Amino acid sequence: MPTLPRRRAVALSLVFSSFLAAAAEQLVAAEQTGTPHRVIAGDDSTRTLAEITADGSVAWKLPVGPIHDLHLLPNGHMLYQDSWTHIVEVDANRNVVWEYDAKTNGNENRPVEVHAFQRLPNGRTMIVESGPARIIEVDRDGKIQNGIPLTVEQPSTHSDTRNARKTSSGSYLVAHERDGVVREYDAKGSVIWEYAVPLFGRERAGGHGPEAFGNQLYSAVRLPNGNTLIGTGNGHSVIEVTPEKEIVWKLEQNDLDGITLAWVTQVERLPNGNTRLVNCHAGPDNPQIIEVTPAKQVVWTFHDFDTFGNSMPVALVLPAE
Repeated sequence: MPTLPRRRAVALSLVFSSFLAAAAEQLVAAEQTGTPHRVIAGDDSTRTLAEITADGSVAWKLPVGPIHDLHLLPNGHMLYQDSWTHIVEVDANRNVVWEYDAKTNGNENRPVEVHAFQRLPNGRTMIVESGPARIIEVDRDGKIQNGIPLTVEQPSTHSDTRNARKTSSGSYLVAHERDGVVREYDAKGSVIWEYAVPLFGRERAGGHGPEAFGNQLYSAVRLPNGNTLIGTGNGHSVIEVTPEKEIVWKLEQNDLDGITLAWVTQVERLPNGNTRLVNCHAGPDNPQIIEVTPAKQVVWTFHDFDTFGNSMPVALVLPAE
C-alpha cells in the first residue's frame, strides 16, 4: 500500500495532468487551416469580443452585448459596439478613449439601433441609425457635423440596415436588410445606385441557420474595379455585381466541399483576389470564417466554438505576429 506522501504525490500528479489537459484544450479550442492568422471577433451568443493568436490561444477578452460592426484603426485602436446604441473606441491596452451614445442627438425618446459605423479620414465617425433611418457624422465631441436621410420601404428599428461604408468617392453604400436592397447615396441623401438581392426563384424560409432562406443581406463593399461585393445574409451566398447589376461571381451555400454556408455577414476581397467571408449561424460543424480563391478553392478557415459560438457576425483577420 502506498505511503501517505506517495498518495499525495499521485494525487498531485493527477491534478497537474488535468491542468495540463485543460490548458492544452484551451490552446487548441481555436482551429485554423492554411496559414495561421490572428483573429479579433465578436459573438452575440457568448457576449464576447476577443483576440485569438495564431497558435489558437486567447490573447484577451472583453465583454460585449449585441455587436454587428468592428474596426481596427490605423493608430492601433479598436472601434466596436458593446450594445445596439453604444459605440466604443479603445486603445491598444483596451482603455476607453472615446465613446458615443446613439440615444442622443434627437434620439432620446425614439427607438434606435446601430448596426454600422466607420471612422472617417477626417476624424469624424459615421454612424448609421436604424429606426431614425439616417446616417450622421459626429466629431470627437459627439456633435453632428453632417447627416443624410435613408430611403427605407419596410421600416424596422432592428432591420433597416446592417453594415454600411462611406466610399472613397464620398458616397454611402448601405445594406438595407429588411428591404433586401443595397442602396448607394450621394452626399445629400439621394439614391444614386441600388441593387435588389434576388431570391433566385426560391421561396423564403424562416430561421437563422442553413435551413433559412431570403435576401436579408448584411454587407456591401465597393471594389476597386467598381463592382460591389455583397454578403447576402440568409441568402447563404456572396455575390459580385457590376454597376450594370450583372452578377459576375457567386459563391453559393454548398459550393465548398464539407462546408455549409448559413448567414453570410461580412465579406472582403483580398489583394490576392481571394474572398474572405464570415459564416454566421452555421453551427459547430462549420467554420466561422472562410477564405476562398476565385475558383472557389478553400485556402483558409477559422473555427472556435469555445470562445465564440453560433452568432459571430464580425471578425478582423490579421497577420500572425
